[in-house]
Amino acid sequence: MMGQQKYPYSLPPLAYAYDALEPYVDAETMHFHHDKHFQTYVNNLNGLLEKREDLHQMTLSELLKADLSGDAVQAIRNNGGGVYNHGFFFESMSAAAQDEHTPKGKLAEKIDVAFGSFEEFKALFEKQALSVFGSGWTFLVLTEKDELEIVNVKNQDTVLPMSHRPILCVDVWEHAYYLKYQNLRVEYLKNIWNVLRFPVL
Repeated sequence: MMGQQKYPYSLPPLAYAYDALEPYVDAETMHFHHDKHFQTYVNNLNGLLEKREDLHQMTLSELLKADLSGDAVQAIRNNGGGVYNHGFFFESMSAAAQDEHTPKGKLAEKIDVAFGSFEEFKALFEKQALSVFGSGWTFLVLTEKDELEIVNVKNQDTVLPMSHRPILCVDVWEHAYYLKYQNLRVEYLKNIWNVLRFPVL
């Protein structure tokens, strides 16, 4: 898990081939998104932390939850968030059989309790993701009360300072979908369900 890495951070390899999510996420986007955008955040974070030896023993999750002081705090949060969010996003997708793309067991039960049904959850998640103005992320999280919520964050903010446990997330920055879908975020969101992986709680 990306959140458990410590400095120096490294780009985790994809758990599937670049073209494995076709036709919903195209291979060109996967190369560009993972190898360029994600790698840039990793490189930037390592550069920012090179002389911050006081932060080298923190995991990425600890770093993003900490009350930091000193040099380049906002840049560390921005790039650290970019590393964490991208890592979680790529882990939230799978090329496995279709049964991974629907919630099971305890998670399915919690979705029904919180949202009424899986279809109602998907509709609300898409609506929330469409409401992100500009760049950001939409997460499904478990709160400290063990309840499911859909949460938007801007830019490269994370849900970690909110003490939420992330379940899955969708990147709604344009670079996540523009090569295939152009400005049609709504089409990207409708198709992403075919590759999202629902974990077992």
